[in-house]
Amino acid sequence: MNDIKVQLNYFLVKVFNDVLKTEEGCLSTGEFKDLSIREMHIIESVCRANDNGTDNRASTIAQDQRITAGTLTTAVSLLEKEGYLFRKQDVKDKRVIRIYPTDKGNEANKVHAKFHKDMVDDVMDVLDSEEAVVFIKGLDAIQEFFESKYSK
Repeated sequence: MNDIKVQLNYFLVKVFNDVLKTEEGCLSTGEFKDLSIREMHIIESVCRANDNGTDNRASTIAQDQRITAGTLTTAVSLLEKEGYLFRKQDVKDKRVIRIYPTDKGNEANKVHAKFHKDMVDDVMDVLDSEEAVVFIKGLDAIQEFFESKYSK
């Protein structure tokens, strides 16, 4: 591999790990220290579906998180006990279970969203508009790579 590819590989691996560790660190010291990063991302997915009025069925949330339905069921059961989420049977189709955030779940999501906002703001502070366009193009290529690997 040439030097640029080695640097890019190192950077991508390090950034991915640093983001996860920093998110975990923020959660472990704050008001929502009982949450794992996986649980927080499930709450985030449920809140996003709720806020956008999109599909909040358990199967859709599991697919969004790239986890099995069984893994989601276990996590949601725990998050229900801890007061972050609740499940409700669909009124039109009794076979469908929908997942909703509680007030506590929405609050945890707001704290988590602030972490993401601060991260984006700090990056944007050092980029001009042209650099931001190139940066987003590169990140889009990374996202497409992961989506192509996941869909196989």
